[in-house]
Amino acid sequence: MADEPKRTSPTIADVAELAGVSRAVASRALAPEPRPVGADKRQRVLKAAADLGFRPNLLAQGLMSKSVNIVAVIVNHIHDLSDLDLFDLLLDRLQSIGKQVVLLRVGSVDRVDQFLSRGIAYHVDAALVFSDFADAATVRNMFRTDRIVMMNGRHDHLSAAVVPDEASGIAEAVADAALKGVHRAALLTGRATSEVERIRVAAYRRSFAAHGIAVTSEIQGDYSYQSGHAAAAALIAGEPDAVFCTSDAMAMGVLDARRADFPGNRPQRFRLYGFDNLSMTHFDAYPIASIGYDKATYVDAMVQLIEAADTPHGETEPVSIPTAFFPRATA
Repeated sequence: MADEPKRTSPTIADVAELAGVSRAVASRALAPEPRPVGADKRQRVLKAAADLGFRPNLLAQGLMSKSVNIVAVIVNHIHDLSDLDLFDLLLDRLQSIGKQVVLLRVGSVDRVDQFLSRGIAYHVDAALVFSDFADAATVRNMFRTDRIVMMNGRHDHLSAAVVPDEASGIAEAVADAALKGVHRAALLTGRATSEVERIRVAAYRRSFAAHGIAVTSEIQGDYSYQSGHAAAAALIAGEPDAVFCTSDAMAMGVLDARRADFPGNRPQRFRLYGFDNLSMTHFDAYPIASIGYDKATYVDAMVQLIEAADTPHGETEPVSIPTAFFPRATA
């Protein structure tokens, strides 16, 4: 019995022949990013590719265009509730412009050296940096690219950055508390290693001082629900009129630990303020007054900086995203 001829996968040449166009036109029509080609020819190429079952070789396309269409997203970890709101939206937007994501988790400062030594193996078009532990120069060297966007406050004059203007929203929230007769406040903070958190805490302290509000206690958590729940008793030991948390997840932990002080979700013993304006704060279970920014605007700013490939390095000013106060039942 004669051997059957070996079946081969369709090539770009097969697609071009069936569509009646050149290989260059077929390649442009199938590129992941928009390339100049007539609408009629594009449709013929797409139909030919579908009829043949052709799948573009993304690696080959990347070698030709000097782009791999991969974006690195560097995080400490993903366990905060705010991460879920943000990263689902971010992944969707990156994929909508033809990019795929490699998610790199640093974890903790103890693993930074290990992470950095391995990170050099990744070839990416750009990197989005949320982790507290990576500075702009290190990330440029690690990925051998200048196309980085820093969200952790550790940018330099050569890196793009997106920086929420948190002071404005914090000032609104503290002013709201002062108008309601708050004279004593407790503050539950996040990681001390975070430059963004240090700036955030300084903004709270300035606003408290501006309104003559005394700080009864300042306790460090880690942004998680668990740390808020664990800190609740210590926070209210000084009999504050209000508790401010630098994440909504921590505020949720405080609320659940002290539900008796919020009959019908209304403050009886102290007012409660969070930070992040999580989607969950819109639900009846956690109507926590919060501070936040529009996440779609935040993500769009990152994506626009990634797409601005022609922007000369060193000429990109940090993009500021305004924050606002969102009053809810707990305040």
